[in-house]
Amino acid sequence: MRGVANISKVLARVFVSDLDAAVPLYEELAQARAERFGFRGVELARVGPFLLLAGDTAAYRDRVATVQVASLAPVLAALESAGGEVIEGPAPAPNGARLIARHPDGAVFEYIETGEAG
Repeated sequence: MRGVANISKVLARVFVSDLDAAVPLYEELAQARAERFGFRGVELARVGPFLLLAGDTAAYRDRVATVQVASLAPVLAALESAGGEVIEGPAPAPNGARLIARHPDGAVFEYIETGEAG
């Protein structure tokens, strides 16, 4: 074990056509209230382990998941060491600093810095 985990949560990304219609099911499944916010013309709702996206989501459909981390610094170091690529960021976002990265295997993830260790 290397110490305190940097990853606090991984959010499954769910693309929906109607956020209002979709939220009740995910609130019931997660037993949690939706936290709604907008980003670059997309409506989002974080509900427990789910991140619902509605609207003009074409630019975001390549992401495998959203990963919440205490700090982006270890993510950047690991990506550099492994030969990954930062596609976008780090930059401020509604829920904390974020970056989009392509791992050496081709998988694309969004990382959000929450300051909360796992």
